[in-house]
Amino acid sequence: MLSRRSARLDEGLFVVEGAVLIAEAMRGGWDVLAQFVTSNAAPVDGVDAPVFVFGEGVLERVASTESPQPNMALVSRRMASLAKLEVAATGVAAPWVMFLDAVNDPGNLGTIVRSAEAMGASGVVLGSGCVDAFNPKVVRASAGAVFHVPVVEAVQLSEVKALGYRVLATSSHEQTNTVTLADADLTGAVCVVLGSEAHGVSQDNSALVDGWLRIEHAGRAESLNVAMASTILSYELARRRS
Repeated sequence: MLSRRSARLDEGLFVVEGAVLIAEAMRGGWDVLAQFVTSNAAPVDGVDAPVFVFGEGVLERVASTESPQPNMALVSRRMASLAKLEVAATGVAAPWVMFLDAVNDPGNLGTIVRSAEAMGASGVVLGSGCVDAFNPKVVRASAGAVFHVPVVEAVQLSEVKALGYRVLATSSHEQTNTVTLADADLTGAVCVVLGSEAHGVSQDNSALVDGWLRIEHAGRAESLNVAMASTILSYELARRRS
């Protein structure tokens, strides 16, 4: 049931698969409500939640992977508030956030969250049309990073800009005020917008962009995968701030 986004929202729960990710949820201070294990597996230590043992063949029916791990948990869903991304509230002199515009592939979203958390982002913001941050594939692809960086959902880019962020966006096509990433001014509070691979940044959000970034590459590919682009951007934002 919790494989559906609507069910996760209605129940306020999501599933975490694998002992490593369950431990990451616990370390991140998330509320683990129950653990489930196969008869030959041990529950994750230190989790204050009841433990249930799967019957024969049940794990394979409820897991989201073809070769499921023997540990699963139910975790209480929560989203960070937009107020957490106010420039002063971040506690960082020059915070930066990622804003995702209709990024609907769970593997891409998980990788973006993983890169952003690793490079010190103050948050990841999901605009309209994005996949649920607690889709099991997103949680796995994030390698637990989703438990350690604020993720704000159902927010308009105008709301982020109103917090004092300068809005930069990427595009594989030449736009007005486009500069290469190497030449870009990345100082101060910055919000980087990434659009879907199919459609790019939406027209409404494009109107709010203060400047466009181009990641130069020497190969024949017209553009990079959105998760790859986010990793390069995250690294460069962190490098400039070091």
